[in-house]
Amino acid sequence: MTHSSNTSSNKPKSSMEIMRTAREQLAELTGMTAETVSSLERTETGWALDIEVLELTRVPDTMSLLASYRVELDEQGELTGYRRVRRYERGRADGGRSGGR
Repeated sequence: MTHSSNTSSNKPKSSMEIMRTAREQLAELTGMTAETVSSLERTETGWALDIEVLELTRVPDTMSLLASYRVELDEQGELTGYRRVRRYERGRADGGRSGGR
């Protein structure tokens, strides 16, 4: 049996590896810049992250549009789903996640 490209498939992924992988996969799928991971949690089936993404650049930068995406990965770090949960201007203070506009 030959080794696959992922020789450490049985080794648990670290949270840093999961964050890096999630950002890369989301950026590749959406074509947008994944700026930061704002939350990371272990789930029964893998991982769930919130990733802040630059959706639209504006001048001044404080008017640029960002979005928060909920990203789900399996135990191996493969993206299993994502969805935009919030969109906001960079310069706006976070008024909570319960409402939206």
